[in-house]
Formats: sequence, structure tokens, C-alpha cells
Amino acid sequence: MQRTGQAPPTAEWTWVTFTSLLIFQLWTAHAVVFFAHEYAHSFLAWALGWKANPLALNYAHASLKVLLIQKGIDQNVNEVPIFASGHGFQAALISGAGAILGNAILTFSLSRWGWRVARQQASRGWAMFWYWICVASVGNLIDYVPIRTFTDGTDLYQDMFAVEKGFGWSPWTLLVLFGIPTVCMVAYFFACIEPRTLRWVFPVARGQRVVIAALTAFVFFAFYGAAGWSDGGPVSHTMSVISVLVVAPLAMTVSGLLLARPTADEAEPFARR
Repeated sequence: MQRTGQAPPTAEWTWVTFTSLLIFQLWTAHAVVFFAHEYAHSFLAWALGWKANPLALNYAHASLKVLLIQKGIDQNVNEVPIFASGHGFQAALISGAGAILGNAILTFSLSRWGWRVARQQASRGWAMFWYWICVASVGNLIDYVPIRTFTDGTDLYQDMFAVEKGFGWSPWTLLVLFGIPTVCMVAYFFACIEPRTLRWVFPVARGQRVVIAALTAFVFFAFYGAAGWSDGGPVSHTMSVISVLVVAPLAMTVSGLLLARPTADEAEPFARR
């Protein structure tokens, strides 16, 4: 009988099962983290007295884009009167709540708790789900810092501009204060979370492990890294171009090569010969 927390059975998922599960989990994880982000804005605005109903997001008109990636849905908080009334500090808190409260604190912590429970239960499927929640949580930090830290200063819905305006910070100040923790989280993810998770979930399925590693880098730097491609001004656009066209391919290659190394389970049959 398998003990709690022990490595899962080495039987591989078929590629059909693997692909189906992957698509569903990617969509679900993005939706969960996205709504946690937007509701963090909304609930803080409600708590500070700037919104009557914390559940009232701008849900946008139904479309394929809205269904797939929730593009167009937002917090539905009008920050203009908050600034106009002299409460820029509160506007900054509301603007920063999505990334900090919703993702760095809530969904990231939830993802690590879920992973531990899944491992105790030896559940590879749930372990992968919580892995993608973690990926989306950290990815949501990247698309604000550094991608949209240096905005064109014309749109308060570019949350980092509202944070800078409300606190009286320069983009460089925000980059240092928020960028260092973001870099640390990204480094910790790639150094510890990703290899530990994928080598446990895929102890012998090297091909699937490499696919997930490469896809993870793509999600980080090509999906979330593209946030400033058309929003935020020329600096944000340049950062997104670099992230998508340079960082993403490099990270995909390095991650894939590192996770292609055989695990102990893969090497064991050869050691017995």
C-alpha cells in the first residue's frame, strides 16, 4: 500500500488524457486567479467606502475572448473621483490590491497549500491543478512589474500608474519596492517549485514533463509578459516585445532541457541491468 506523501504510481497518463487535463486546468487556473485579482480590487474599494457592491465587476459582453481569457472584465472601480477627493493613497491601495492581496498573498498561498494536500493524497491531477494556480499567480505579478511599471501615464486602469500617482512614487521606486519581491518569487518558482512539482508528478513521463516546463515558461513570459504589448505606452510595449520574443524562447529552451534530465525512477531500470 502506498504511504501518504509517497511518490505517485509511475504509470503514465496517455497523451489524450494529459492534453485534455492540461487544457481544462490552464483555463480554470487562469479564471480563478483572474477573478481573485479583480475581486481583491473590488472588495477593498467596498471596504474603504468607494463601492456599494463588492461583487459588481464589469463583466463585459459575452464573447469568445471573454470566455477564454476573461479579456474585458475589470474591477468596475472608478478611481477618478477618489483622486479628485484627495484620497489618492486609498486609490493606490485599491489599485495595488489585485496583484498583492489577490495574487501574491491569496492565490499563491492557496496554491502552495493545495499542492501539499495533493501530495499527501498522492493525487497527481490535483497537484497539477495547484501548480497552474501557482503559475498564474506569479505570472500576474510579472505583467505589472516590470512589464507595466513604466506606463504612459494616461490611464488609471493601468494599475501601476495609479499606485505611483497615489503614493507619489516614481516608476523606479515602484520597480525597486515591488520588483525585488517579484524577482525573488520568480527565482524561487523556477529553482524549487517547478522542478520539485514536475519531477514528482511525472517521475517517468519525461516527454510530458518537458512539455509542461516549456509551456510554463511560455505562460510566464509570452502570455503574461505580453500585457504591455498594446497597453501602457512605448516602454511597456518594448518590455513586452523583449519578454515575448527573447525571454520566452530562452526560458522555454532552458526549462525544457533542465527538466529533460532523468529522474531516479527513470534511471532505476537501467541501474538494475
